[in-house]
Amino acid sequence: MDKELNYRLIASLQIVTAVGLILYWLAFFTVSLAPLNPPDCYFAYEHAFPLPDGLLSALLLIAGIIMMKNNPTALKLSLVAAGGLMFLGLLDFSFNIQNGIYTASTVDLVLNALINLWCFGFGLAMAIMIMRKKGA
Repeated sequence: MDKELNYRLIASLQIVTAVGLILYWLAFFTVSLAPLNPPDCYFAYEHAFPLPDGLLSALLLIAGIIMMKNNPTALKLSLVAAGGLMFLGLLDFSFNIQNGIYTASTVDLVLNALINLWCFGFGLAMAIMIMRKKGA
């Protein structure tokens, strides 16, 4: 896979991830994505995330758009976003495992596991691909 294709793929996935985060929060506040019997701390935990997730979404959108335009600043922004995604994925995994979210239902397991795996996995893959291209 050549360098240009890697950057276009990363940029496209950044934009899709940003839109996914935004759609998640719209769904959370409109159709309630909470487990049927959430732990007492669930809503306090979740309500702490719209602001940082909003910032992460904006960062992913900006990085993705300017990466499509071959702007070298996109690589730096993308590394920051990669760190944010990995942190988000690990933090959610930690909370979910400690509070039984994965065992609440099959839907909760699948939805949360996919989100957590995507955030951590895409963040890690993005960081590795960019660092390899930069020769760091």
